[in-house]
Amino acid sequence: QFATRVVSCRAAELRPEGGGEPVRGFQVVLEDTILFPEGGGQPDDRGLIGDVPVLRVTRRGPEAVHFVPAALEPGAEVLLSLDWERRFDHMQQHSGQHLITAIAEQMFGFKTTSWELGRQRSVIELDTPSVTAEQVEALERSVNEKIRERVPVVVRELAADDPEIETVRSRGLPDDHVGPVRVVDIEGIDSNMCCGTHVSNLSDLQVIKLLGTEKGKKNKTNLVFLAGNRVLKSIEQSHSTEKALTSLLKSGPGEHVEAVKRLQGSVKLLQKNNLNLLRDIAVLIARDFRSKPVQSQLLVLHRKEGDSEFMNIIANEIGTEETLLFLTVGDEKEAGLFLLAGPAEAVENLGPRVAELLGGKGAGKRGRFQGKATKMSRRGEVQALLQEFISQRSPEA
Repeated sequence: QFATRVVSCRAAELRPEGGGEPVRGFQVVLEDTILFPEGGGQPDDRGLIGDVPVLRVTRRGPEAVHFVPAALEPGAEVLLSLDWERRFDHMQQHSGQHLITAIAEQMFGFKTTSWELGRQRSVIELDTPSVTAEQVEALERSVNEKIRERVPVVVRELAADDPEIETVRSRGLPDDHVGPVRVVDIEGIDSNMCCGTHVSNLSDLQVIKLLGTEKGKKNKTNLVFLAGNRVLKSIEQSHSTEKALTSLLKSGPGEHVEAVKRLQGSVKLLQKNNLNLLRDIAVLIARDFRSKPVQSQLLVLHRKEGDSEFMNIIANEIGTEETLLFLTVGDEKEAGLFLLAGPAEAVENLGPRVAELLGGKGAGKRGRFQGKATKMSRRGEVQALLQEFISQRSPEA
């Protein structure tokens, strides 16, 4: 907590991080603050000004701007409270990034070009086209050795014209920077120009887990990592998943992969058998229709289980020179597929109208029009349209 005073408060809007409508509120500047404004790859802190929540903290020149949902009186004394759990998580990830970056460059010459502290995991962009699994393993082993050695992390401030700045690792200062330069030292390992929040000793990182690499931008590799409490949370989530799978699969963790492979094989076999049965049913439906002494000019058929092949088999078996077929598959009250088949001229005329009624899209040629439908519940309207078309074409029908 930190006691301070409100300098200014003005109405403003905040765009949510996940998108959506802007939130109305106020931008508040304090005499001083313990909440870190986003920057340097690190997200902002959160907390309270009195009992008013701080929803975002950004930097405007040398000032930290706090976005809050309620107005605060300029000149008022306020107590600022920090969300320590969020702050400590960011400290662990940021100091972890400094350590990984330094050791990766020392061991393999991989320079860091950028990094991102994400909500679930963090990513370091390395200036190399590839990193081997063996290098990842060696890097993880080395950074955790440094954590166990309890190496101190020290913050220094240097004058902007201090020649020592030339020896400090840096991606450059912001254009609007004034005053001293902040340097974060991991004793004997790294010296880095940085504005972010850090632990005071590597032992506070607890542990670092490198999750592997992903292909980055051109000739770059993204190294994914977790530090500190995020490792413990990841283990907890994995253990919960493992317990659930053990219960579902009726086998121990060591047998989960083989059990899932067996299930996948069974599902593939069932799907194949189901498709064969659907094809047989399609043929039988067509033969039953053709066996009737008087052929109807319209066949309307819906089946929840089916696919486009199922519908096309029926159309092929019946033949569509004289009969108009309206076939649908899928959930009768939701979305599905449709096929209109019959005399080419009739299908060409009716196909787009059928698609429109079903709230879908489709295309057709040579007496077939098929597509996706979002309003299968309107099948009755389509049937009425087709019956009206047939009546107009053949009054005697």
